[in-house]
Amino acid sequence: MSSTVFAPWDEPEAKPLIRFQNVTKKFGEFTAIDNLSLDIYEREFFALLGPSGCGKTTMMRMLAGFEAPTSGRIELAGKDIGKVPPNKRAVNMMFQSYALFPHLTVWDNIAFGLRREGMETNALKARVEEMLRLTRLERFAKRKPHQISGGQRQRVALARSLAKAPTLLLLDEPLGALDAKLRQDTQFELMDIQEKTGTTFVIVTHDQEEAMTVATRIAVMDEGQLMQVATPDRIYETPSSVYVADFIGDVNIIEGRTTPTDEGQIRIDWAEGQPPLFATSSQRFDAGQTGYLAIRPEKVVISAEHPETADNVLRGKVHDIAYLGNLSTYHVELANGTIIKAQSANTRRIARRSFTWEDDVWLSWTATAGVLLAR
Repeated sequence: MSSTVFAPWDEPEAKPLIRFQNVTKKFGEFTAIDNLSLDIYEREFFALLGPSGCGKTTMMRMLAGFEAPTSGRIELAGKDIGKVPPNKRAVNMMFQSYALFPHLTVWDNIAFGLRREGMETNALKARVEEMLRLTRLERFAKRKPHQISGGQRQRVALARSLAKAPTLLLLDEPLGALDAKLRQDTQFELMDIQEKTGTTFVIVTHDQEEAMTVATRIAVMDEGQLMQVATPDRIYETPSSVYVADFIGDVNIIEGRTTPTDEGQIRIDWAEGQPPLFATSSQRFDAGQTGYLAIRPEKVVISAEHPETADNVLRGKVHDIAYLGNLSTYHVELANGTIIKAQSANTRRIARRSFTWEDDVWLSWTATAGVLLAR
């Protein structure tokens, strides 16, 4: 296999599998999707991420054919699917509730859709066996849904959805009902299955960690609009707005007035009695403009002594400590009452932790560690 990175969205000649073109969806007076355009490519594991009510489920229901756009068009493989009924689309949807038939065995649940299509017996048998292997359910083929665990039921629903070899599989909060440990395991299974089948997956989730784990690209949504569409690392490292920075992961946001310096950095004056901060930016900032410096806690170094060579240095007291096993997040209160979070890995036993409550500490980070945003 070639080691080229999978990134069709960067190839000008690549044709998207799914195209939303200026799609608007209204329910009465309420606009659920607002003039939205988006391309999704074949073999992608694409995540629609956002808070409740942001429009992500409406997008999915329009792809499935349960809702029609008020205006604009949706294409699948170059064809307008606006008028195509759900059962005639090469699209399958896996619901949060799994919707398995309780009276049927795992085997028959998976075979259900194929039987309805009238698939020939030998082909049907081979396809069901293949799906059982893919989802590692061979041992459970004869059991009923109530005789297997939640995670296994989840895999049965997945096997049933994939049995008909859809071009596109839609997953609506598919791991919502699973506990944390199982969710993690299942995320990796989903990625594995998606890679093996080459099916395009579109997942709806409000869980940022889940989206960051499974997706090739993420669309962060808010109030029916796309805030940013990018790979997980771009969304985390270079968010396009305060909203995206704040929605993904933990972040400190410091608002201040910007002044470009001769050294190509931008100085941020942000609080009375506090030293100015320095950042770099590819965006242009004018003197006196409001800027928002987004800095991740893991990029902030916490130390007992004043650091010698750092672009940004602040002094404060340890106000709170969140111990997360592999790392600790220190909430440090500055003299003006601002709280800045700094994170460090726990390489030593907790009893030997360097800092504790009320300790005086220094926080520092480089000019390139944060992202300066205009809004």
